[in-house]
Amino acid sequence: MQALKQINQSPRRTGHSIVFGLGVALGYLGGSWNSSAQNYPTKPVRILVGFIPGGGSDFIARFLAQGLTESFGKTFIVDNRPGAGAAIATDLASKAEPDGYTLLLASAGPMGILPALSEKMNYDPLKDFDPITQVVSMPFVLTVHPMLPAKNMRELILLAKSKPGQLNFGSPGFGTTNHLAGEMLKYLAHINIVHVPYKGVAAAMADVMAGQIQILSGDLTTLIPQVNRQKLRALAVTSAKRSSLAPEIPTIDESGVKGYDTSGWFGMVAPSGTDKKILDQLNQAMVKTLTQSLAKERLKSLGGDVVASSISDFTAFIIRDHAKWAELIKAAHLKQSP
Repeated sequence: MQALKQINQSPRRTGHSIVFGLGVALGYLGGSWNSSAQNYPTKPVRILVGFIPGGGSDFIARFLAQGLTESFGKTFIVDNRPGAGAAIATDLASKAEPDGYTLLLASAGPMGILPALSEKMNYDPLKDFDPITQVVSMPFVLTVHPMLPAKNMRELILLAKSKPGQLNFGSPGFGTTNHLAGEMLKYLAHINIVHVPYKGVAAAMADVMAGQIQILSGDLTTLIPQVNRQKLRALAVTSAKRSSLAPEIPTIDESGVKGYDTSGWFGMVAPSGTDKKILDQLNQAMVKTLTQSLAKERLKSLGGDVVASSISDFTAFIIRDHAKWAELIKAAHLKQSP
């Protein structure tokens, strides 16, 4: 798994970015003379979201829609198309006209994990989209049952090595980012822990608190309240940097598992071939919205850290994220059930 460590620690440029960047550049060139960009937008713009209303992704999309509506003076509306781990909305966005009037709130699952798990995806995350900005990074917190004799990551790893195959880690389901967070720990720490998939995080959390399973990684806003009630013990966060929501909790990387970096994320993309001027306008408006103190406070309440990246930085991030999951899924011999 040396390659995976290099992907997590590598600079923003990769070999893959030449191909992806060329595709983006050609899309820019093809649309750069489109006069409609000068008056954009002239009608409502929809933001596709692959999850049900009321969740964190929906909140993020609606917050951005409000900011974009204020910036452009035209309506930006959220269009929820849940299903298949957000692949339905992602597929729909990939086939939309590249005119700037359909955007997608993209995430790690449909952009990196699902394409690596299945050969039957109807879209290519590296070819079918033009990145605009990474909105937020959402680290997980790794927790254990309070009675487990492991007060930190080093002790957990030593315990797992002394009891191969006897410790279980839960997730909201096979192929979720939470599941892959556990698989990455297995391979980078060289331990044998067993994945137990659940139908949602609530069931997994109930079982780890009851002692039926020992380990669970999940959203900070979901698990930290249980940590505060001493129903769970927090060992580390999964991101490369400490979370602003819980800065006292160390990262897995600084706890000894070098190269470990796994977080959920959301970002805005458009169908490939969208005019560069439109992408630039959208990026500037979103970054303006996201860098306001209100945005940081609102998104922090969801357990997220605002990113507000440039187009080029988000492009490089998507490439790295895609390569990371593909490398891990191949090494772990994971495959989605038919």
